[in-house]
Amino acid sequence: MPLGYRGSYQRVRAYLHKKRTSPRPVVARPPSPRTVAGWILRRPETLPETEQLLLKTVRTHCPEIDALTRHVRAFAVMLTERQGERLPDWLAAVRQDDLPSLHTLAAGIDRDRDAVIAGLTLPWSSGAVEGHVNRIKMLKRQMYGRAGFNLLRKRVLLAS
Repeated sequence: MPLGYRGSYQRVRAYLHKKRTSPRPVVARPPSPRTVAGWILRRPETLPETEQLLLKTVRTHCPEIDALTRHVRAFAVMLTERQGERLPDWLAAVRQDDLPSLHTLAAGIDRDRDAVIAGLTLPWSSGAVEGHVNRIKMLKRQMYGRAGFNLLRKRVLLAS
């Protein structure tokens, strides 16, 4: 006698049909990491109420995301309100939590702490200079292998 199923094809088909057509419990898909990151990085007051509730749910289910959200928002306040003097306290709070990616960020900030504090405190910005450097590099890439330095110099001077 061969081993295997001794029933009929119709019995298997009926069993599977019942399983396929029975109502499944509706389970909400968890939000994607990109979506949660967007919620964390935006100002809390600009989030729609539904997204605030979803973020609150995620934060209650995951203590690491809750700690990350607190640290990111505290850093955002330092950045937007020019409160660089609070950086040492923020770094100490980051080191107390078990968030390896933020520990790496904190170590990088520590390597140049005075410059970061100055950047978070002082009103001056090198953004305009960085923009010009970026524009010159773009022109240089466009001109690569096409002409000599004289033409590149004219394009840089006339493009401004």
